[in-house]
Amino acid sequence: MGAIDEALQLAAIPAQDEALRASVRAFLREALHDMPADRRARSWMGYDAEFSRALARQGWLGLTLPAAYGGGERSNYARFVLSEELLAAGAPVSAHWIADRQTAPLILRYGSQAQRDFYLPRIIRGEAFFAIGMSEPDTGSDLASVRTRATPQGGGWLLNGRKIWTTNAHRSHYMCALVRTSGAPEDRHRGLSQMIFDLTLPGIEIRPIRDITGDTHFCEVLFDNVRLPADALVGEEGSGWAQVTAELALERSGPERIYSSMVLIDGWLAHLRANGAPEPAQVRLAGRLAANLAVLRAMSLAVTRRLNEGADAGLAAVLVKDLGTGFEQAVPEWIGQALRAGPAPDEVLARTLAYLTFINPTFSLRGGTRHILRGIIARELGLR
Repeated sequence: MGAIDEALQLAAIPAQDEALRASVRAFLREALHDMPADRRARSWMGYDAEFSRALARQGWLGLTLPAAYGGGERSNYARFVLSEELLAAGAPVSAHWIADRQTAPLILRYGSQAQRDFYLPRIIRGEAFFAIGMSEPDTGSDLASVRTRATPQGGGWLLNGRKIWTTNAHRSHYMCALVRTSGAPEDRHRGLSQMIFDLTLPGIEIRPIRDITGDTHFCEVLFDNVRLPADALVGEEGSGWAQVTAELALERSGPERIYSSMVLIDGWLAHLRANGAPEPAQVRLAGRLAANLAVLRAMSLAVTRRLNEGADAGLAAVLVKDLGTGFEQAVPEWIGQALRAGPAPDEVLARTLAYLTFINPTFSLRGGTRHILRGIIARELGLR
Protein backbone atom coordinates (compact mmCIF):
# COMPACT_ATOMS: atom_id res chain seq x y z
CA MET A 1 0.00 0.00 0.00
CA GLY A 2 3.07 2.27 -0.17
CA ALA A 3 2.13 4.29 -3.24
CA ILE A 4 -0.99 5.62 -1.60
CA ASP A 5 0.79 7.00 1.47
CA GLU A 6 2.48 9.83 -0.44
CA ALA A 7 -0.92 11.32 -1.26
CA LEU A 8 -2.57 10.92 2.14
CA GLN A 9 -1.74 14.38 3.43
CA LEU A 10 -2.91 16.29 0.35
CA ALA A 11 -6.64 15.98 0.98
CA ALA A 12 -8.22 16.16 4.41
CA ILE A 13 -10.33 13.38 5.92
CA PRO A 14 -11.89 13.91 9.39
CA ALA A 15 -9.76 12.31 12.11
CA GLN A 16 -12.50 9.98 13.32
CA ASP A 17 -12.83 8.54 9.80
CA GLU A 18 -9.10 8.43 9.12
CA ALA A 19 -8.77 6.34 12.31
CA LEU A 20 -10.52 3.49 10.52
CA ARG A 21 -7.54 3.00 8.22
CA ALA A 22 -5.27 1.17 10.68
CA SER A 23 -7.77 -1.56 11.52
CA VAL A 24 -8.63 -2.10 7.84
CA ARG A 25 -4.96 -2.45 6.94
CA ALA A 26 -4.38 -4.93 9.76
CA PHE A 27 -7.35 -7.00 8.59
CA LEU A 28 -6.14 -6.97 4.98
CA ARG A 29 -2.58 -7.96 5.88
CA GLU A 30 -3.98 -11.11 7.47
CA ALA A 31 -6.67 -11.82 4.88
CA LEU A 32 -4.53 -11.30 1.76
CA HIS A 33 -1.09 -12.37 2.93
CA ASP A 34 -0.83 -15.34 0.55
CA MET A 35 -2.68 -13.87 -2.46
CA PRO A 36 -0.24 -13.06 -5.30
CA ALA A 37 -0.24 -9.62 -6.88
CA ASP A 38 -1.49 -10.83 -10.25
CA ARG A 39 -4.66 -12.08 -8.52
CA ARG A 40 -4.99 -8.93 -6.43
CA ALA A 41 -4.69 -6.88 -9.63
CA ARG A 42 -8.32 -7.81 -10.32
CA SER A 43 -9.00 -5.13 -7.70
CA TRP A 44 -12.73 -4.45 -7.42
CA MET A 45 -13.46 -7.06 -10.09
CA GLY A 46 -12.05 -9.85 -7.92
CA TYR A 47 -14.85 -12.09 -6.63
CA ASP A 48 -14.82 -13.86 -3.26
CA ALA A 49 -18.18 -14.16 -1.49
CA GLU A 50 -16.61 -15.38 1.74
CA PHE A 51 -14.26 -12.40 1.85
CA SER A 52 -17.26 -10.09 1.45
CA ARG A 53 -19.02 -11.85 4.32
CA ALA A 54 -15.86 -11.48 6.42
CA LEU A 55 -16.05 -7.72 5.81
CA ALA A 56 -19.68 -7.84 6.87
CA ARG A 57 -18.70 -9.50 10.14
CA GLN A 58 -16.33 -6.59 10.75
CA GLY A 59 -19.25 -4.19 10.29
CA TRP A 60 -17.76 -2.80 7.06
CA LEU A 61 -20.65 -3.39 4.66
CA GLY A 62 -23.34 -0.73 4.72
CA LEU A 63 -20.94 1.55 6.54
CA THR A 64 -23.02 4.66 5.75
CA LEU A 65 -26.45 3.03 6.16
CA PRO A 66 -28.68 3.66 9.19
CA ALA A 67 -28.10 1.59 12.30
CA ALA A 68 -31.78 0.63 12.24
CA TYR A 69 -30.98 -1.72 9.34
CA GLY A 70 -27.68 -2.92 10.80
CA GLY A 71 -25.52 -0.29 9.09
CA GLY A 72 -22.61 1.62 10.55
CA GLU A 73 -24.25 5.06 10.21
CA ARG A 74 -20.82 6.48 9.39
CA SER A 75 -19.95 9.33 7.03
CA ASN A 76 -19.06 9.01 3.35
CA TYR A 77 -15.48 9.78 4.38
CA ALA A 78 -15.37 6.55 6.39
CA ARG A 79 -16.53 4.62 3.37
CA PHE A 80 -13.89 6.38 1.26
CA VAL A 81 -11.16 5.25 3.67
CA LEU A 82 -12.45 1.69 3.62
CA SER A 83 -12.78 1.63 -0.17
CA GLU A 84 -9.36 3.16 -0.65
CA GLU A 85 -7.64 0.54 1.48
CA LEU A 86 -9.53 -2.35 -0.10
CA LEU A 87 -8.68 -1.18 -3.61
CA ALA A 88 -5.07 -0.31 -2.86
CA ALA A 89 -4.57 -3.81 -1.47
CA GLY A 90 -6.39 -5.42 -4.39
CA ALA A 91 -8.96 -7.05 -2.14
CA PRO A 92 -11.57 -9.24 -3.95
CA VAL A 93 -14.62 -7.08 -3.24
CA SER A 94 -16.71 -7.68 -6.36
CA ALA A 95 -19.32 -9.88 -4.68
CA HIS A 96 -20.77 -7.09 -2.53
CA TRP A 97 -19.46 -3.99 -4.30
CA ILE A 98 -22.47 -3.01 -6.41
CA ALA A 99 -25.01 -3.61 -3.65
CA ASP A 100 -22.97 -1.70 -1.08
CA ARG A 101 -21.95 1.17 -3.35
CA GLN A 102 -25.16 2.00 -5.17
CA THR A 103 -28.09 -0.38 -4.76
CA ALA A 104 -28.41 0.03 -0.99
CA PRO A 105 -28.34 3.86 -1.15
CA LEU A 106 -30.86 3.70 -4.02
CA ILE A 107 -33.25 1.56 -1.96
CA LEU A 108 -32.76 3.75 1.09
CA ARG A 109 -33.62 6.89 -0.90
CA TYR A 110 -36.34 5.67 -3.25
CA GLY A 111 -37.51 2.27 -2.04
CA SER A 112 -40.61 1.46 -0.03
CA GLN A 113 -40.34 0.71 3.66
CA ALA A 114 -40.93 -2.96 2.90
CA GLN A 115 -38.05 -2.93 0.39
CA ARG A 116 -35.76 -1.25 2.90
CA ASP A 117 -36.68 -3.74 5.61
CA PHE A 118 -36.12 -6.72 3.34
CA TYR A 119 -33.03 -5.81 1.29
CA LEU A 120 -30.89 -3.51 3.42
CA PRO A 121 -30.17 -5.90 6.33
CA ARG A 122 -29.35 -8.68 3.85
CA ILE A 123 -26.93 -6.43 1.94
CA ILE A 124 -25.27 -5.37 5.18
CA ARG A 125 -24.85 -8.99 6.29
CA GLY A 126 -23.36 -10.01 2.92
CA GLU A 127 -26.35 -12.22 2.15
CA ALA A 128 -27.69 -10.34 -0.89
CA PHE A 129 -25.46 -9.61 -3.87
CA PHE A 130 -26.79 -7.45 -6.71
CA ALA A 131 -26.22 -7.06 -10.44
CA ILE A 132 -27.14 -3.85 -12.25
CA GLY A 133 -29.19 -4.13 -15.46
CA MET A 134 -28.39 -1.01 -17.47
CA SER A 135 -26.60 -1.60 -20.80
CA GLU A 136 -28.33 -3.39 -23.67
CA PRO A 137 -26.89 -4.89 -26.87
CA ASP A 138 -28.31 -2.20 -29.17
CA THR A 139 -27.96 0.84 -26.90
CA GLY A 140 -24.52 0.73 -25.28
CA SER A 141 -24.07 3.65 -22.91
CA ASP A 142 -27.19 5.43 -24.23
CA LEU A 143 -29.36 4.38 -21.30
CA ALA A 144 -32.31 6.49 -22.43
CA SER A 145 -32.72 4.10 -25.39
CA VAL A 146 -33.28 0.94 -23.33
CA ARG A 147 -35.88 -1.39 -24.82
CA THR A 148 -36.30 -3.98 -22.09
CA ARG A 149 -39.92 -3.52 -21.06
CA ALA A 150 -42.02 -4.34 -18.02
CA THR A 151 -45.76 -4.18 -18.76
CA PRO A 152 -48.49 -4.28 -16.10
CA GLN A 153 -50.18 -7.67 -15.90
CA GLY A 154 -52.26 -9.41 -13.26
CA GLY A 155 -51.42 -6.97 -10.50
CA GLY A 156 -47.69 -7.28 -11.24
CA TRP A 157 -45.35 -6.88 -14.21
CA LEU A 158 -44.34 -8.95 -17.24
CA LEU A 159 -40.67 -8.44 -18.12
CA ASN A 160 -39.18 -8.99 -21.60
CA GLY A 161 -35.86 -7.96 -23.14
CA ARG A 162 -32.18 -8.39 -22.41
CA LYS A 163 -29.22 -6.75 -20.75
CA ILE A 164 -25.51 -7.09 -21.47
CA TRP A 165 -22.17 -6.45 -19.74
CA THR A 166 -24.01 -7.20 -16.52
CA THR A 167 -21.30 -7.73 -13.93
CA ASN A 168 -21.63 -10.90 -11.81
CA ALA A 169 -25.21 -11.63 -12.85
CA HIS A 170 -24.39 -15.35 -12.74
CA ARG A 171 -23.25 -15.01 -9.11
CA SER A 172 -25.81 -12.51 -7.82
CA HIS A 173 -29.06 -13.03 -5.98
CA TYR A 174 -30.92 -10.00 -7.35
CA MET A 175 -30.87 -7.49 -10.16
CA CYS A 176 -31.81 -3.83 -10.14
CA ALA A 177 -32.72 -3.04 -13.76
CA LEU A 178 -33.65 0.07 -15.70
CA VAL A 179 -36.63 -0.83 -17.91
CA ARG A 180 -39.32 0.86 -19.94
CA THR A 181 -42.72 0.71 -18.26
CA SER A 182 -44.66 3.16 -20.43
CA GLY A 183 -44.34 5.17 -23.62
CA ALA A 184 -42.12 4.29 -26.57
CA PRO A 185 -38.30 4.16 -26.96
CA GLU A 186 -38.34 7.48 -28.80
CA ASP A 187 -39.74 9.12 -25.64
CA ARG A 188 -36.20 8.82 -24.30
CA HIS A 189 -36.21 9.83 -20.62
CA ARG A 190 -39.93 9.39 -20.01
CA GLY A 191 -41.52 6.09 -19.12
CA LEU A 192 -38.44 4.51 -17.54
CA SER A 193 -38.56 2.76 -14.17
CA GLN A 194 -36.30 0.65 -11.98
CA MET A 195 -37.19 -2.88 -10.93
CA ILE A 196 -35.61 -5.18 -8.35
CA PHE A 197 -36.15 -8.90 -8.78
CA ASP A 198 -34.79 -12.34 -7.93
CA LEU A 199 -32.47 -13.69 -10.62
CA THR A 200 -33.74 -17.25 -10.13
CA LEU A 201 -37.23 -16.42 -11.44
CA PRO A 202 -38.53 -18.54 -14.35
CA GLY A 203 -37.85 -16.98 -17.74
CA ILE A 204 -34.45 -15.52 -16.84
CA GLU A 205 -31.43 -16.88 -18.72
CA ILE A 206 -27.91 -15.77 -17.76
CA ARG A 207 -25.05 -16.25 -20.21
CA PRO A 208 -21.55 -15.50 -18.84
CA ILE A 209 -19.16 -13.75 -21.25
CA ARG A 210 -15.48 -14.74 -21.09
CA ASP A 211 -13.13 -11.78 -21.45
CA ILE A 212 -9.65 -11.69 -23.02
CA THR A 213 -7.99 -12.64 -19.72
CA GLY A 214 -10.17 -15.73 -19.26
CA ASP A 215 -12.34 -14.22 -16.50
CA THR A 216 -16.13 -14.41 -16.62
CA HIS A 217 -17.52 -11.47 -14.70
CA PHE A 218 -19.63 -9.96 -17.50
CA CYS A 219 -22.92 -11.57 -18.55
CA GLU A 220 -25.77 -11.28 -21.01
CA VAL A 221 -29.15 -11.65 -19.27
CA LEU A 222 -32.33 -12.49 -21.19
CA PHE A 223 -35.89 -12.02 -19.94
CA ASP A 224 -38.68 -14.05 -21.53
CA ASN A 225 -42.12 -13.31 -20.04
CA VAL A 226 -40.71 -13.03 -16.51
CA ARG A 227 -43.50 -12.43 -14.01
CA LEU A 228 -42.57 -9.83 -11.40
CA PRO A 229 -44.61 -8.89 -8.33
CA ALA A 230 -46.04 -5.39 -8.04
CA ASP A 231 -43.49 -4.49 -5.39
CA ALA A 232 -40.59 -5.07 -7.79
CA LEU A 233 -40.98 -1.40 -8.75
CA VAL A 234 -38.54 0.95 -6.99
CA GLY A 235 -39.92 4.44 -6.43
CA GLU A 236 -42.63 5.80 -8.70
CA GLU A 237 -43.42 4.41 -12.12
CA GLY A 238 -41.73 6.58 -14.75
CA SER A 239 -39.18 8.10 -12.36
CA GLY A 240 -36.37 5.74 -13.37
CA TRP A 241 -34.28 8.29 -15.26
CA ALA A 242 -33.87 10.61 -12.27
CA GLN A 243 -33.19 7.62 -10.02
CA VAL A 244 -30.58 6.05 -12.28
CA THR A 245 -28.83 9.40 -12.73
CA ALA A 246 -28.44 9.66 -8.96
CA GLU A 247 -27.26 6.05 -8.86
CA LEU A 248 -24.65 6.64 -11.56
CA ALA A 249 -23.19 9.52 -9.56
CA LEU A 250 -22.43 6.95 -6.83
CA GLU A 251 -21.01 4.50 -9.37
CA ARG A 252 -18.70 7.09 -10.93
CA SER A 253 -17.49 8.89 -7.83
CA GLY A 254 -15.50 6.36 -5.85
CA PRO A 255 -11.77 5.63 -5.76
CA GLU A 256 -12.31 2.52 -7.90
CA ARG A 257 -12.18 4.98 -10.84
CA ILE A 258 -8.58 5.79 -9.88
CA TYR A 259 -7.06 2.71 -8.26
CA SER A 260 -7.58 -0.12 -10.75
CA SER A 261 -3.81 -0.23 -11.44
CA MET A 262 -2.61 0.38 -7.88
CA VAL A 263 -1.30 -3.15 -7.31
CA LEU A 264 0.88 -2.74 -10.40
CA ILE A 265 2.22 0.60 -9.15
CA ASP A 266 3.17 -0.87 -5.79
CA GLY A 267 4.74 -3.90 -7.47
CA TRP A 268 6.82 -1.69 -9.73
CA LEU A 269 8.00 0.45 -6.82
CA ALA A 270 9.05 -2.72 -4.96
CA HIS A 271 10.88 -3.81 -8.12
CA LEU A 272 12.79 -0.51 -8.15
CA ARG A 273 13.77 -0.84 -4.50
CA ALA A 274 15.03 -4.37 -5.09
CA ASN A 275 17.28 -3.32 -7.97
CA GLY A 276 19.40 -0.57 -6.46
CA ALA A 277 19.31 3.15 -7.11
CA PRO A 278 16.67 4.04 -9.72
CA GLU A 279 17.56 5.73 -12.99
CA PRO A 280 16.47 9.36 -13.49
CA ALA A 281 13.73 8.28 -15.90
CA GLN A 282 12.35 5.91 -13.27
CA VAL A 283 12.34 8.68 -10.67
CA ARG A 284 10.49 10.95 -13.09
CA LEU A 285 7.88 8.28 -13.71
CA ALA A 286 7.42 7.67 -9.98
CA GLY A 287 6.87 11.41 -9.55
CA ARG A 288 4.42 11.47 -12.45
CA LEU A 289 2.41 8.62 -10.91
CA ALA A 290 2.37 10.26 -7.47
CA ALA A 291 1.36 13.66 -8.86
CA ASN A 292 -1.52 12.22 -10.89
CA LEU A 293 -2.67 10.11 -7.98
CA ALA A 294 -2.58 13.00 -5.52
CA VAL A 295 -4.66 15.29 -7.74
CA LEU A 296 -7.21 12.62 -8.64
CA ARG A 297 -7.51 11.52 -5.03
CA ALA A 298 -8.19 15.10 -3.96
CA MET A 299 -10.85 15.39 -6.67
CA SER A 300 -12.47 12.13 -5.58
CA LEU A 301 -12.51 13.34 -1.98
CA ALA A 302 -14.18 16.54 -3.13
CA VAL A 303 -16.97 14.40 -4.59
CA THR A 304 -17.15 12.51 -1.29
CA ARG A 305 -17.56 15.82 0.52
CA ARG A 306 -20.46 16.77 -1.74
CA LEU A 307 -22.11 13.40 -1.16
CA ASN A 308 -21.61 13.79 2.56
CA GLU A 309 -23.29 17.19 2.44
CA GLY A 310 -26.21 15.85 0.41
CA ALA A 311 -25.27 18.06 -2.54
CA ASP A 312 -25.47 17.16 -6.23
CA ALA A 313 -22.26 15.38 -7.20
CA GLY A 314 -23.25 14.31 -10.72
CA LEU A 315 -20.99 16.55 -12.82
CA ALA A 316 -18.05 16.30 -10.42
CA ALA A 317 -18.32 12.51 -10.42
CA VAL A 318 -18.31 12.41 -14.22
CA LEU A 319 -15.15 14.55 -14.32
CA VAL A 320 -13.38 12.32 -11.80
CA LYS A 321 -14.44 9.18 -13.65
CA ASP A 322 -13.23 10.44 -17.02
CA LEU A 323 -9.87 11.71 -15.74
CA GLY A 324 -9.41 8.79 -13.35
CA THR A 325 -9.93 6.06 -15.91
CA GLY A 326 -7.57 7.87 -18.30
CA PHE A 327 -4.89 7.70 -15.60
CA GLU A 328 -5.43 4.09 -14.62
CA GLN A 329 -5.42 3.07 -18.29
CA ALA A 330 -2.10 4.84 -18.83
CA VAL A 331 -0.35 3.19 -15.87
CA PRO A 332 0.28 -0.22 -17.53
CA GLU A 333 1.69 1.50 -20.61
CA TRP A 334 4.00 3.77 -18.60
CA ILE A 335 5.24 0.99 -16.34
CA GLY A 336 5.57 -1.44 -19.25
CA GLN A 337 7.86 1.04 -21.03
CA ALA A 338 9.91 1.51 -17.86
CA LEU A 339 10.31 -2.25 -17.34
CA ARG A 340 11.44 -2.79 -20.92
CA ALA A 341 14.20 -0.24 -20.38
CA GLY A 342 15.49 -1.73 -17.10
CA PRO A 343 16.01 -4.99 -15.20
CA ALA A 344 13.52 -7.72 -16.10
CA PRO A 345 10.58 -8.03 -13.69
CA ASP A 346 9.92 -11.19 -11.70
CA GLU A 347 7.20 -13.56 -12.86
CA VAL A 348 4.47 -12.17 -10.61
CA LEU A 349 5.08 -8.56 -11.66
CA ALA A 350 5.17 -9.64 -15.32
CA ARG A 351 1.81 -11.41 -14.94
CA THR A 352 0.35 -8.39 -13.15
CA LEU A 353 1.44 -6.12 -15.98
CA ALA A 354 0.11 -8.54 -18.60
CA TYR A 355 -3.30 -8.76 -16.96
CA LEU A 356 -3.74 -4.99 -16.69
CA THR A 357 -2.44 -4.44 -20.22
CA PHE A 358 -5.11 -6.79 -21.53
CA ILE A 359 -8.00 -5.55 -19.38
CA ASN A 360 -7.39 -1.80 -19.14
CA PRO A 361 -9.44 -0.90 -22.26
CA THR A 362 -12.53 -1.80 -20.21
CA PHE A 363 -11.75 0.90 -17.65
CA SER A 364 -13.17 3.61 -19.92
CA LEU A 365 -16.27 1.53 -20.74
CA ARG A 366 -17.64 0.64 -17.31
CA GLY A 367 -19.70 3.36 -15.70
CA GLY A 368 -20.18 5.14 -19.04
CA THR A 369 -17.97 5.38 -22.12
CA ARG A 370 -15.67 8.35 -22.55
CA HIS A 371 -17.70 9.98 -25.33
CA ILE A 372 -20.89 9.71 -23.24
CA LEU A 373 -19.16 11.24 -20.22
CA ARG A 374 -17.76 14.12 -22.23
CA GLY A 375 -21.17 14.73 -23.73
CA ILE A 376 -22.55 15.01 -20.19
CA ILE A 377 -19.78 17.44 -19.25
CA ALA A 378 -20.43 19.58 -22.31
CA ARG A 379 -24.16 19.68 -21.63
CA GLU A 380 -23.71 20.56 -17.95
CA LEU A 381 -21.33 23.37 -18.90
CA GLY A 382 -23.79 24.73 -21.47
CA LEU A 383 -21.60 23.86 -24.43
CA ARG A 384 -24.21 21.75 -26.26
